[in-house]
Amino acid sequence: MELDVNRIELTPLTILTPLTIVHANSMNLDQKLAILADAAKYDASCASSGANRRDSRDGKGVGSAGGAGICHSYAPDGRCISLLKILLTNRCLYDCHYCINRRSSNVRRAAFTPEEAITLTLDFYKRNYIEGLFLSSGIIRSADHTMEQVVQVARTLREVHDFRGYIHLKTIPEASPELIEQAARYADRISINLELPSQQSLDRLAPEKNLGRTKQAMGRIRVKLDDAADRRKTGDRKLRHATGQSTQVIVGADASTDADFLARSDELYTGYKLRRVYYSAFSPIPEPSSVLPLAAPPLIREHRLYQADWLMRYYGFRTSEILTPEQPNLDLRIDPKLAWALRNRQDFPLDVQKASRGQLLRVPGLGVKNVDRLITIRRHTRIRLQDLAQLRISLPKVRPFLITADHHPARELLDSDSLLARLAPKPVQLELFGHAPR
Repeated sequence: MELDVNRIELTPLTILTPLTIVHANSMNLDQKLAILADAAKYDASCASSGANRRDSRDGKGVGSAGGAGICHSYAPDGRCISLLKILLTNRCLYDCHYCINRRSSNVRRAAFTPEEAITLTLDFYKRNYIEGLFLSSGIIRSADHTMEQVVQVARTLREVHDFRGYIHLKTIPEASPELIEQAARYADRISINLELPSQQSLDRLAPEKNLGRTKQAMGRIRVKLDDAADRRKTGDRKLRHATGQSTQVIVGADASTDADFLARSDELYTGYKLRRVYYSAFSPIPEPSSVLPLAAPPLIREHRLYQADWLMRYYGFRTSEILTPEQPNLDLRIDPKLAWALRNRQDFPLDVQKASRGQLLRVPGLGVKNVDRLITIRRHTRIRLQDLAQLRISLPKVRPFLITADHHPARELLDSDSLLARLAPKPVQLELFGHAPR
């Protein structure tokens, strides 16, 4: 298909510099893809694996594990799904300090027309490069105008081209409810970025954004998702509607504590039925605003937040159990379940033969699947350490907290001050010329 670049609608930029002004007729589709795929990489709602991406662009070898615009996400059953991940445009009316595409940022700007985004998706899909589309956009003209273009891409793919791949649309809370509902009608998953856990933080770093308005939009989406789920239960198999919503928060861009993030996530899970909250460690950007920190937070903080999030969603922990007013931030040395167990040593050791499922889920080193397996096994035999080893459970981690038929941990061991030192990950020797961990 021949693309007419002269049809691209240019939106006037607030700050006009030689780097930011890009004329549509001077840029081909590959150049736009390079810019708008790179601009989309900061959105964590399409999770990508951390493996090195190899390709054959230097003329050596065959194939590619990445390429402009392709990210790798994961289905609930563990399948890796390749998605075309792009922005419709990186022009934006908003001036969020932490965003590389903010209004005042001095970056190259580009924009796809809806027709170009559709063509790219179909071409990549037909060549088996991707299994779906992740589409977001900077805000041009207005939230409604931008949302109309995003919906047009999804609607055309579904209705005109009968596209049956996965579609994830990033929606804008300021857009009209009707447009967000249309987006949900054509997407498999929709999301609205919360960005920061409090209005105070938004006022400082993203003044155009409003927490109440975002939660209101999430609430409307939840109602529509519930209605769609009820219709499916009654046998409406032809219904096309998103099955869930997610959001993203930025960690380390301001003074918000881990307790602030987890409390907000808990509210979103229970009150709005979000499928997932993504935690994205703040990454310093070129020519940053003076209100931003100079360095990124340790990446282990993002990892610990995901672990704590998992404890709330699947292990029955409350936010107040994971963190306290006296300790509002997670211990970066050890995982949050182990930290809780060490603070509540009076609850251990547990008899694996008698403990309830909820109690076993709180044992460091035991996951949901292995807890269910142990409950099944103990109906037929007394469990020994060898049984735990056969389930590939880390014996050094569970020994202080469990009683088995052949193991009775000494109470003195559990009370020992050296327990933390024994269970914490061992320090790693850095390579002289390697990359230091963040």
